[in-house]
Amino acid sequence: MKRLFSKERWKFLFYTVSHPADGFYWIRHQDRGSIAIAILLVLAYGISFSMNRIYASFIVNDIEPRTVNLLAELAGVALLYFILCVGNWSVTCLMEGEGRFKDILIAIGYSLLPMTVTTILATLVSQLVAENEEAFYTILMGVGTAYSVIMMLVGIMQIHNYTIGKTLITLFITVIAVLIIIFLALLVLNLITQVYSFLHNIYMELIFRF
Repeated sequence: MKRLFSKERWKFLFYTVSHPADGFYWIRHQDRGSIAIAILLVLAYGISFSMNRIYASFIVNDIEPRTVNLLAELAGVALLYFILCVGNWSVTCLMEGEGRFKDILIAIGYSLLPMTVTTILATLVSQLVAENEEAFYTILMGVGTAYSVIMMLVGIMQIHNYTIGKTLITLFITVIAVLIIIFLALLVLNLITQVYSFLHNIYMELIFRF
């Protein structure tokens, strides 16, 4: 565990943020990334996302804070992260991608750092802006999101040794794969619910009869 959270791996995380192409290349070829740090960053983003929905000023946020469920949203972010990684791994296995599932977990997890930082900063800034000054908040959120998307794009390109064109195609197909996975999961969940309801009704009927 100490090796997974070592100072060198934390330093390499920030190196990857400032030099995405080189950072993700060495993560793939010298195993310098950390799954533990990647998962921690996903959880950090989930918390910052919920905190933004709860504490952002009413000027930029029209969500009722009492309706926000931190644990449910954190679980949702973690589940979406895992499905996205599975979807990308499934697609790239069929498109001669060189990256391992581990590399995909790290690439997408590390890419969330800019969004996490800017979400926290934007939440703080929202408490200082007046009406008609929402642009500062919007710019911060936009910059963080754009940089995270760029990091994810470069990361997928480097770990799979793709061209930019093939990376874009892969990500598009990945989104389709994610939607299919979610649809199948909901279908299975609905089927399980119906089977449970059927068995429960039979059980109750037997109890009332005997």
